[in-house]
Amino acid sequence: MQELEERIRKNGIVKPGNVLKVDSFLNHQCDVTLFDHMGEEWAKHFKDANITKILTIEASGIGIACVAARHFGNVPVVFAKKAQSINLDGDQYVSTVFSFTKQREFPVIVSRKYLSSEDSVLILDDFLANGNALQGLIDICNHAGAKVAGIGIAIEKGFQSGGDSLREAGYDVASLAIVDSMNPSDGSIIFREQI
Repeated sequence: MQELEERIRKNGIVKPGNVLKVDSFLNHQCDVTLFDHMGEEWAKHFKDANITKILTIEASGIGIACVAARHFGNVPVVFAKKAQSINLDGDQYVSTVFSFTKQREFPVIVSRKYLSSEDSVLILDDFLANGNALQGLIDICNHAGAKVAGIGIAIEKGFQSGGDSLREAGYDVASLAIVDSMNPSDGSIIFREQI
């Protein structure tokens, strides 16, 4: 998606340790118009997938998923919580993920009330690096008996293994911008050409 790539070039900051900082428009301050265009792209890609739910993980995926849901007939958005709270009652699906950006493991939790074997799920997230968060969400879908109809990613770090592993496992992964390389010394970013 050229609009997203241009925005990353303009406002993204490459930091040491393979970190791409895009908090001015994607995961701290949110450009809702950009999110809407992203949702439109995913809706085109997954138009025949009969999506019944969008699943994401708190917190960065929530805004993107909510705006994108409008392009799928306003299907419900379910987000996996990263911590147990008194508001989570009843039976739950739980998995554990390792966060690349936070460099720690944490549980991800979804109430059984909101995901079932009747669901055809689109998983959406802001970043894909090693794929740990997505594996946790896929695990939750598997526990629920739900079908993972596709995975939509705003920015994929193509030089890390997550995207390749998911595609090799048979998942339809639609990444709107794939970064093949980035250099913190000069701030350059090379995007993979997509059809």
